[in-house]
Amino acid sequence: MRKIAGESRSGLLIALISLQLICVVLFFLDGMQDANEMGRDFLNSWHFAIEGGAALALLGAIAVETRYLLIMFRSNARLERSVSIASGALQEVIAEHFRTWALTPAEQDVATFTIKGCSINDIAQLRGSSPGTVKSQLNAIYRKAGVVGRSGLLAVLIEDLLDDPLIPESSEAA
Repeated sequence: MRKIAGESRSGLLIALISLQLICVVLFFLDGMQDANEMGRDFLNSWHFAIEGGAALALLGAIAVETRYLLIMFRSNARLERSVSIASGALQEVIAEHFRTWALTPAEQDVATFTIKGCSINDIAQLRGSSPGTVKSQLNAIYRKAGVVGRSGLLAVLIEDLLDDPLIPESSEAA
């Protein structure tokens, strides 16, 4: 949803820049026509000065908006890269902990749903089991992980992400 909103804002900004370019061209053509009609007197005309000033102001606005749009595109690309790296890092951390804790495939499913914020009833419904079975599996997961509850489980995973930088220093310079 955010990506669509960002794309529509980018499209709106591009449309605005295009409209301003059309206005600059129209001001320029009108100024050329005025200069042809007035001869050398156009240099002393307030009308010509106002149109020229408006055209220059629009050109300045176009330059600023284009620069802002390019900065926005670069920032968006950087953020998408960071999210991708973080997502991959989180998956690696989770998979490593699941191996270390020797979780069964069923416990891995339950743990994954728990990490995603699902309730016990939701997990039971998604897995086609009873809430009691899910509670039992959660207790086994917490015991194997050495934590007290859901927040402890999340804390272990987040702690590992915060200990190491997501982007290696050599990649940051690039």
